[in-house]
Amino acid sequence: MTISEQWIDTLELRPHPEGGWFREVYRATETIPHASLPDRFAGSRSHSTAIYFLLRGTEYSALHTIKQDEVWHFYDGATLTLHLVDPDGRYSTVTLGRDPMSGEVPMAVINAGWLFGATVDPVNPVNPTSYALVGCTVAPGFDFADFDMPQRDVLLERYPQHREIVERLTRS
Repeated sequence: MTISEQWIDTLELRPHPEGGWFREVYRATETIPHASLPDRFAGSRSHSTAIYFLLRGTEYSALHTIKQDEVWHFYDGATLTLHLVDPDGRYSTVTLGRDPMSGEVPMAVINAGWLFGATVDPVNPVNPTSYALVGCTVAPGFDFADFDMPQRDVLLERYPQHREIVERLTRS
C-alpha cells in the first residue's frame, strides 16, 4: 500500500467531483443568514468549512470556481501547484510546499470567483507514488451550489491564451 493509499484509507477520503480525494472535517454549526451575505449566494451558509484534499501522481483538480475565498494549507507529500486565472484573465501559479527558499509556501489564498485547479509535483508529474495532502478552508462555508466547473470548450472560448493549461486541467 502506498503512502497516499494509507492517507486515503486513514482519513476516509472519497473521490471529489473536480478530481482527487477529499473529506469534509469541519462545518461550523452557526450559519450566516442569506440576507447577510452578498447577492452571489443563493441561501444561508455555515460560517466556515474545512476539508482534507489529496491528489496522487497524475491526478489533477480540474479548473473550477467557487463564490468564497479558499485557503489552502500544505500538510504532506510532494509540492502542489495551484493554477490560477484572475477575473481579468491573467494566469499565475502558487506552489504549496515546505521549502520557502525554492519559492514554496505552506498556505495560499484563492480569491472568490477566481478560476483555479491544482497539480502534484511539477518536477515529476508522472511519478505514480507522488501525492500531495492539503487542507482547504472556505468562508462562508462551502456549498456545492457555489461550485462551477466549466466545460473545456467554454474555457477555451473565454481564455484562448491559456489553451495549454485549460486542455491539461479540464475534463473533455
